[in-house]
Amino acid sequence: MTQTFWEADVAVEQQQKRESSESLSLSLSATDFSALEERIVRAVELVKSERKARTAAEERAAKAEAQLGEQGPVVDQLRDEVRTLRAERDQVRQRVERLLTQLDSLEL
Repeated sequence: MTQTFWEADVAVEQQQKRESSESLSLSLSATDFSALEERIVRAVELVKSERKARTAAEERAAKAEAQLGEQGPVVDQLRDEVRTLRAERDQVRQRVERLLTQLDSLEL
């Protein structure tokens, strides 16, 4: 009989410990809950601002791609023009060298 009385006493003590730890955890969880709530609100705000930044970056990238597409033909035209000007410069250089050679031959 003492064994069951002792077991009942231990069970009552364990129940009291559980209840006291539950009330302690409930009081802690209320403050923890508000801190968690604040963290969640900040996280949501951060996600919103990052989404806005991403959208803005995507729009800038799309504009840059459009500008690049528009300027591609212009770049090609300028490249061709530079080639033409270099070829003309080489021709002029050759003509000037020929003229200088002819002038040198006259002085002799």
